[in-house]
Amino acid sequence: MTPVKVLVTGGVRSGKSRHAESLLADAPGVTYVAAGPVYDDADWAARIAAHRARRPATWSTEETRDVAGVLGTAGEPVLVDCLGTWLTGVIDDAGLWEAPVEQVEEHVLSRLDALLAALTTTSEQVVLVTNEVGLGVVPEHRSARVFRDLLGTINQRVAEACDEVHLVIAGRVLRL
Repeated sequence: MTPVKVLVTGGVRSGKSRHAESLLADAPGVTYVAAGPVYDDADWAARIAAHRARRPATWSTEETRDVAGVLGTAGEPVLVDCLGTWLTGVIDDAGLWEAPVEQVEEHVLSRLDALLAALTTTSEQVVLVTNEVGLGVVPEHRSARVFRDLLGTINQRVAEACDEVHLVIAGRVLRL
């Protein structure tokens, strides 16, 4: 039996998104949540187009930062890609990149609480993708440290709410 909730983590270009997609390959329909920037950006549009091209036609795509809202209403399995872009959007939407760290943390953690409430109450299968910040090089400036620390907290709390955590390195999967 496939776990109901799975967190897939790994470094950039590790194969984590492809692995997440494979976990839902047998589902007749899936809501793919592109959980990041929803503004007009050529790089973002290319990323979404590449992901859409390799997924089954029965999958729908939601470009939104309201992951909790999608989890609450999907009615089919959900793939959330990725918590790092979600975090960027949460900070960006609130204009908090230069705010005091405590204010950023309070805002992000309140949004995380809403996401976790939706995750733990949905009966649908959910696969969430995230970057493992412990494996990446993070520039030594304030915004990067705040991002790294918050994403680490998000990853830990989401992992606690999931049935399984999969670490993907160089396309190889380790089930934790």
